[in-house]
Formats: sequence, structure tokens, C-alpha cells
Amino acid sequence: MTGIICGTGSYAPSYVMDNNEIATMVDTNDEWIRERTGVAARHIIREETTVSMACEAAKRALEDAGTDAGEVDLIIVSTISSNVILPCAACEVQKLIGAEHATCYDMSAACSGFVLAYNAAQAYIAAGMYRTVLIIGSESLSNLTNWKDRGTCILFGDGAGAAVIKAFEERFYLPVTHSEGAKGEALTCLSRHAQADAARMTDAEYFMQMDGHAVFKFAVKRVPEVIGEVLEKNKVKRSDVAWYCMHQANRRIVESVAKRLDEPIEKFPMNLQEYGNTSSASIGILLDEMNRAGQLEKGQKIVLAGFGAGLTWGACIAEWMK
Repeated sequence: MTGIICGTGSYAPSYVMDNNEIATMVDTNDEWIRERTGVAARHIIREETTVSMACEAAKRALEDAGTDAGEVDLIIVSTISSNVILPCAACEVQKLIGAEHATCYDMSAACSGFVLAYNAAQAYIAAGMYRTVLIIGSESLSNLTNWKDRGTCILFGDGAGAAVIKAFEERFYLPVTHSEGAKGEALTCLSRHAQADAARMTDAEYFMQMDGHAVFKFAVKRVPEVIGEVLEKNKVKRSDVAWYCMHQANRRIVESVAKRLDEPIEKFPMNLQEYGNTSSASIGILLDEMNRAGQLEKGQKIVLAGFGAGLTWGACIAEWMK
């Protein structure tokens, strides 16, 4: 028994902040940002919240799957930026979409979150615990962004991506995931609720802080490795892969991974120019756009690869059967 993606959905805030607006906040310009990151714009919440975006993406995924919310057995929301601590975002989504029979919980895995949520869904389905799982990556990263830090504010955006995964008698693909907490200082954000440490903490520490060079080196080394591992583990050839749907962090990272795998860049779809880095939402948004554009064909093998804070990274194989 394995899980098959039967529907996708996404949501991005209506307000779009382009690079020219960023240039009014920090010393930069559109050409500089595009050249180094590939990002041209990002969507930023105004009235929206992490939960409201998750709900919209979930509703669209359920509609695409032809599935009623009452059929959902499990809801997993991956987020590091929820507008609520208690109850969890997944329970808020359950309430708002009417998924009254679902078990719900949140996952905090940052940019690897969508891949890890997908893997969790697969494991539950393979074990026979659940048959219909709704996974959502939803992030309001603008709330965690230091808009005075040129190294990070040019990168991040807000949005949500979701997928409905149902049990079918199809091939099960084993995932590969890794973590290296010893190098976690490369990307950090301290809690605003750490009252005991408040006296010694600076304002900047409450926002995301990133060693961009360290993250780049980590990603371009580890992502090709883990993609190679997951293909070898499942005896799948690179030539059998139609798409590599990577976390949308930076165009240079995606291009470097393609080069190291000796695969054509055309197999690595990108939408980061429109959304920036939306952390756990990015793969879900990308999949939904590809689905609705008719780019995904039945029987295609898709590698999903996430990497980010932790440090964590992983890859899995999804066969498109829709």
C-alpha cells in the first residue's frame, strides 16, 4: 500500500512586493537581487495568516482531488511561522474546512517540511493507520524577516501549498532523509517567548539569521547526494525521472544541483522568481502550479527534494497517477 497524490492546492497573498520596493528598505537593487538569487518578487501577507492561507490551499487541494473534507483521516501542517501556538495550526484548519474526522498535528521542519510531511503521510498509509491524508506547508515568513538585513529580506515570501494523498495498491518508494544539528547555527531564529534569555538577546535574534555562504555550500553538496541516494535505494534511473521538484531557495542552488547531477536544467522547474523562498510551502506551491498548467502526466516519476534549517535535507519519489 502506498500514498498517491490525488489533488493539489496553493495560495499566495494578493500583495506582491517586488525588488524595487525592497531597494527602498536596504542598500540593493533589482539587478543585484535577480543575479544572486533569481528572485524578482515575493507575496507578503496583509490580512492573511498562516492558518487562513493553509485553509485556502487545503480547500483547493480537496476540490482538485474530488474529496470531501469529511473523508480526511489526517492533517499535517508544516510551519515555522504559525499565527497560533495553541491550538495547533492543523486543528485550526480542521475546524475551518470541516474535516471533523481527522487527526491533526503540526510539524516544524522549515524548508524540508513538505518532504517530511509527505514521507509521514506515506508511512501512515503503508502502516494501514490512515487512508486519506492532507499535507500542507504554510508560512508567513515576513513575520520572521528582519527587513533591515539585506542578506535575508531579499529572499523570503509568504504562501501555502497542499496535497491530498490517498491509499492505493501501487509501488512504495522509500525516502531518504538526514539531519545535522551540529551545523544548525547556519540558519537560526530564536523564540520571542524565551523570556529567560530576553535580557541578553538582541532584536535581530528574534528574526531569521542566515549564513548564506554556509547554506549554499551545504545545499549544493547534500542535495545531489540525497537525490542520488533515493534513486539508488529505489533502483530508479535518472533517465526515468521526469521532474526534480526542489525546495525553491535560490536559483543558483537549483542550477548547481542540476549541474552536479548532470541533468538538464529543464527537468528542474522553478517559480522562485515570483514567490521567493516560502520554506515548507515552496514544493507544494510548485507542484500545484505544474499540475494546473498540465505539465504533470500520468506515470511520470517526480523527485521531491527539501533542504534547510536544522540542518535537514531529504528526497523522495512520487509517481504521478492523477
